[in-house]
Amino acid sequence: MPTSLCEVFERYGNDDNCREYLEGLRWPDGIRCPECKSEKISRVYDRKVFDCDSCRYQFSVLAGTMFHDTHLPLHKWFAVTYLLCESRKGMSANQIKRMMGVSYKTAWYLCHRIRAAMKEAEHKLTGTVEIDETYIGGKAKPGSNQWNNKIPVVGIRERGGCLHFIKAEHLTKDKMYDIIARNVDKSVDVIMTDESTLYNFGLTQYENTPHKTVTHSKKEYVRGDVYTNTIESAFSLLKRGIIGTWHRVSAKHLAAYLDEMSFRFNNRKNPYLFRDTLIKMLNTSNLEYKKLTAA
Repeated sequence: MPTSLCEVFERYGNDDNCREYLEGLRWPDGIRCPECKSEKISRVYDRKVFDCDSCRYQFSVLAGTMFHDTHLPLHKWFAVTYLLCESRKGMSANQIKRMMGVSYKTAWYLCHRIRAAMKEAEHKLTGTVEIDETYIGGKAKPGSNQWNNKIPVVGIRERGGCLHFIKAEHLTKDKMYDIIARNVDKSVDVIMTDESTLYNFGLTQYENTPHKTVTHSKKEYVRGDVYTNTIESAFSLLKRGIIGTWHRVSAKHLAAYLDEMSFRFNNRKNPYLFRDTLIKMLNTSNLEYKKLTAA
């Protein structure tokens, strides 16, 4: 796997090298027709497509993937994918625009397509799980409730394991329970939270689960192995990304940024993150610009 941006350009600095690598990732056991699954394939070199000898269907390695119908050189796709994988606090579209020599619209759209591929399937956490919530958004207007202009984000982190960030508008006890039920296995060993009344598990599937709390309002943050510092450190990373990198995140697209941050965090020890992200992009349908920008 490439260990630097320079190595990405050295290995995948032209379209042919990129396509060859993507072919190996998409069809590790040999090229197959996506229509009839035949292995009898001819290559049409001048058009960079394949022709199925059985059903005559023509296709390329990019067809039906996040790269579908792209007009951007593949080496720029590879470079931006690497940058998003390796930047702990993310990378802004403006920075991509300057580094890649593309328009802001192209950079913004490209980043969102990569983020869409980074979205992970829901899976439930277990063991010792910490849960907390934070609020993302601008400063409160004078005379208004400080939370009116902010969007709740629930963070759930398994100690030594994965992290989930979930956008949750109009957060209530019922909505919090629904979020936890979708993200925490009922066999969980113990749940750690603060003293918020949002975390009342009576009459739920977690009513018999050990639930330990710290009382932040009384300046209690650690009591032996009872704390929420692990999820709070993840929130700190998220907020540094928003304040220091993206600067502003719209409510509409917040979930996409949360998906990116969670995916990168959960794969922080994966030495094949760049490769695995490209595989996810090959297995994800293209996100059309009109869909991305629809009201």
